[in-house]
Amino acid sequence: MSPPTAPEGAAPEPLPDDQTRADEARSDAAVADEALGGLTESAMAPAADAPEQGPPDAGPADEGEPPDEGAAALADAAMDTAPVCLAVEHDTRYRYDTPVEVALHSAHLRPRDTEVQRVLDWQLDIEPPPDGAVQQSLDAFGNWRHGFGHAQVHATLLVRSSFRVCLHPPRPWRAADSLPCEAVVRALLYAAGEQQPEAVEYMLASRFAPHDARLAAFAADLFTPQRPLLEAALALMHRVHQRMRYRPLSTDVATDAPSALARGEGVCQDFAHLMIGAMRSLGLAARYVSGYLLTHPPEGQPRLVGADASHAWVAVWCPRQGWVALDPTNNCRVGTDHVTLAWGRDYGDVAPLRGVIRGGGSTPPDVAVTVMPLPAAAAGA
Repeated sequence: MSPPTAPEGAAPEPLPDDQTRADEARSDAAVADEALGGLTESAMAPAADAPEQGPPDAGPADEGEPPDEGAAALADAAMDTAPVCLAVEHDTRYRYDTPVEVALHSAHLRPRDTEVQRVLDWQLDIEPPPDGAVQQSLDAFGNWRHGFGHAQVHATLLVRSSFRVCLHPPRPWRAADSLPCEAVVRALLYAAGEQQPEAVEYMLASRFAPHDARLAAFAADLFTPQRPLLEAALALMHRVHQRMRYRPLSTDVATDAPSALARGEGVCQDFAHLMIGAMRSLGLAARYVSGYLLTHPPEGQPRLVGADASHAWVAVWCPRQGWVALDPTNNCRVGTDHVTLAWGRDYGDVAPLRGVIRGGGSTPPDVAVTVMPLPAAAAGA
């Protein structure tokens, strides 16, 4: 069987080993749905995420607004300086209602290196094996993207991503040292003859985090002109955490930020979209980060395989500090418990697995994530 056709604009190549250079040709190619555009009995949907990690005691929304000083203090607290090494396994298993005749899939499952994260190794296993070589490219945001297809009838599909990663704490910063909100808004505006920061693309509206008057009103009183941006961002993180109830299955992958705000409940994807949409609606830049969260079992209980979480959080752009990552679901700065997978404008840019199939029915996949701590020496850190 000949290998599947690579997306337009992306050079076909086999899955390279872990030493592949990260600066290979970037591609914002068409995804698999375009390649199978002629199929009349197709169904396209991103794979359901693994259970997302919510706050430990998510209760009713707090109608009162807590003091801003409490939120700002979160950023100034000392952070552990020791690196942390983790092993992650992410399984997505489909058991189709009816046999699948043809399928093409696009995956964002290979983690990226960042200034605080070093990927030690990564492996992608697919069963049944795809018909040809897995196609690898970089998307418009610098994330790894892989495409694969099946032209043989199959009733099940298992996609397993396994890797080890070493994490260092982010650089310390003080919220009070960030530029005033008004100055950051001006820095993002177009000015003839001046080069705009790359963060501008994350100020623009997107499907799940649009510009919306309701989102702007939700945050406007926090982002006063002379207030340091990161103080305001921390206060917004706290407000999202307090006003939104964490409730699994209350929303789905099609829920946007205004809808989540109206519901007053959701999962980590919705918390992140709400915070991003509110900041963008005020002329600021924020991006969506997908990844994993190391969870901690109750004292005296073993860590359960498959019981950890996929997760999502927010990175806020500030000219002095760069991108600052905040987790509104857990009301905390992002640290060494957070493993970055990919980032984009919203969930739609970084869905872990999506595709086009002929047949299959509508049964959702089973997803299991395991995040395990490793000794630094064992990981070669």
